[in-house]
Amino acid sequence: MRVLIVDDDEEMAQVVAVGLRRAQMAVDVAFDGTEALERLGGADGDAYDVVVLDRDLPGTHGDEVCAALITAGCRSRILMLTAAGTADDIVDGLGLGADDYLPKPFDFPVLVARIAALARRAHPAVPPVVRHGDLLVDSARRTAVRAGRALALTPKEFGVLELLLAAGGRAVSAEELLERVWDEAADPFTSAVKITISRLRAKLGAPPVIETVARSGYRI
Repeated sequence: MRVLIVDDDEEMAQVVAVGLRRAQMAVDVAFDGTEALERLGGADGDAYDVVVLDRDLPGTHGDEVCAALITAGCRSRILMLTAAGTADDIVDGLGLGADDYLPKPFDFPVLVARIAALARRAHPAVPPVVRHGDLLVDSARRTAVRAGRALALTPKEFGVLELLLAAGGRAVSAEELLERVWDEAADPFTSAVKITISRLRAKLGAPPVIETVARSGYRI
């Protein structure tokens, strides 16, 4: 899943970003509301499953960011992560259209679980455990097993496999894989997707699971 963190506390934002990346999420960071709206209003906006949004932001207040995203029909789910934690604050934040609200300070595993839950709502529901033939993928535990053999997958390999399975047989382009599994630091002209697919195929073993579809991408 891909996440945008919006927080003017750069140290806090980077700490959260590192933790989410360790939880196998692709994470970008914006440090004010104006920058967040520019990212979310561009061609890349709908690439984010979840926006983790502080309320007290410079440039454009977090409440204005939330309202603007709702008005624009942004498909990203919004989690307000803020020091404003009274009951009235929570009611106000959810009333603006946020999907969830988590006051600071917070327990990091709770943040990860809430982001994961929101990301599942951002797309058509996919069971947490998906079976395809002798391949079993558990998204909650981040594990993959084929024919009883545990697969040692990197976060990117697991993300690609998870996205291909979720596509339900539809061919997924390299561009979509790059957009959904990698973060903004990824070079669009890189061969990262091709290399990751190649390594994933090798780990999955025979018979082949991932098919290359000419001029369309890859599918399971």
